[in-house]
Amino acid sequence: MLKVVLSGVESTGKSTLAAELAAHYGGILVPEFGRTYTEWLRRDLALEDHYAIAEGHALDADQAAARNPPLLLEDTDIIMTTAWATMLFGERDPVLARRPSKADLHLLFLPDVPFVQDSVRMFGDEKERQRFHAIVVAEFEARGTPYTSIGGSFASRRAQAMQAIEARL
Repeated sequence: MLKVVLSGVESTGKSTLAAELAAHYGGILVPEFGRTYTEWLRRDLALEDHYAIAEGHALDADQAAARNPPLLLEDTDIIMTTAWATMLFGERDPVLARRPSKADLHLLFLPDVPFVQDSVRMFGDEKERQRFHAIVVAEFEARGTPYTSIGGSFASRRAQAMQAIEARL
């Protein structure tokens, strides 16, 4: 089983492409737990909410992995949860930072497509978007976790992601 995580700031096509890739490869998709949690919460997030998000996502991913699909696609993981907490609260949380990512392949989506606002997205301003992206990159670097950058049009993103996945299958 190949475990692939799609990471990146808001509105970069992760969720859409994760679902497409799961269908294409006959894999299982683990949706972004933090988004569902945030929609349910209906208040500003506290740091402790990120612990719940990390745990909820890990449980969902473990349950999906137990089904032993050829490909497990996660729409974000602990790396993005840690980056979110850093973005919102101004410093890297050591509790989140200690939680490992279980992915075999990380695809980092670049913020080079237009931002589309929705009910939970927060950082549509270009400066904030770039600052958030820098925090995500710093989180990968702090963990020593390699990643493949994915950018350009949606068609280009799909082709790059498929190339990276197929190289590992």
